[in-house]
Amino acid sequence: MNDFLLWACVLGPVLLAEGLLARYEVLAYSAGFRAPTTELPEGMPYARGAAADAPPAAYLVYLDGIGKRRVRDTRDGGQLVKAVLARAPELRVLGQVQPYSPLADPLADRPVWAWLRRHIGLLLFLHNVMQIFVAADHRYRPLYNRAVGSQIATQLRLAGYRPDSGVPVVLLSYSGGAQVATGAVGELHTRLRCPLVVITLGGFHNGANDLSRLEQLHRLTSAYDRIERVGTWMFPQRWPLFRGSGWNRARRAGKITVHRLDPATHLGPRSYISRDQRLPDGRSLLDRTTDTVISLIRDRQDAPTTTDRPVP
Repeated sequence: MNDFLLWACVLGPVLLAEGLLARYEVLAYSAGFRAPTTELPEGMPYARGAAADAPPAAYLVYLDGIGKRRVRDTRDGGQLVKAVLARAPELRVLGQVQPYSPLADPLADRPVWAWLRRHIGLLLFLHNVMQIFVAADHRYRPLYNRAVGSQIATQLRLAGYRPDSGVPVVLLSYSGGAQVATGAVGELHTRLRCPLVVITLGGFHNGANDLSRLEQLHRLTSAYDRIERVGTWMFPQRWPLFRGSGWNRARRAGKITVHRLDPATHLGPRSYISRDQRLPDGRSLLDRTTDTVISLIRDRQDAPTTTDRPVP
């Protein structure tokens, strides 16, 4: 009991402070107090892969999970991005978007957070977790969606994307990045008027965002992914009972397709992007995930319209 009270006294104020800080960014963006950051570190390109002198097959924007706290890729996200780049040179890939900062301000580059990273690294993850719930909160969701959608559109333009070009934009999201990806659809369509595809990998999102401007959402999941399953349970908009939610309207419109990646887990040595765990065909779990993502992008024009199938 004493240990519980100790943790409650420590974590309670921390979570309260995190909740207030998470709301600050989206409100500062909305009020125009601060402009989103657009510059990247010296020597870092706005996109990797296909050259900018001709339209690529597609632009792929990778939206990482809660470990994303700097412009450069996280360890696991970086493995997936590198694997996609190596096997699909026809794509232009962006990995620098900050899904948990409406102001596009990398968390690890802020002086106070740099100190916290060295002493209390858990707070960095709590910050991004709170941002997911702010993005899902109906009071802040429209502002958050507009802010991050604008950030993605700006980065795409700087990477060479031309509105009305017809080149598809693919939002590949891992875990909580799915909340941001589904929320950015409307703003991206308005600003770039581009064909949009979302691929969620173990996606954790509330299902409330409007997906009517989306061509297709591919849900990469596994029966062993407990974290993704929690999201389907805790957000009522994901339940079939709430027929008017953005998620369920998209299901009825045939915009959602489920792809099984069993026996992958959300995290750990058997995660979707594990290089060590092998499948019967000899591929690693990272290989299979990469092959699936690239196949979905390449087969976009010929993919049949299918509906979401129930996932136990």
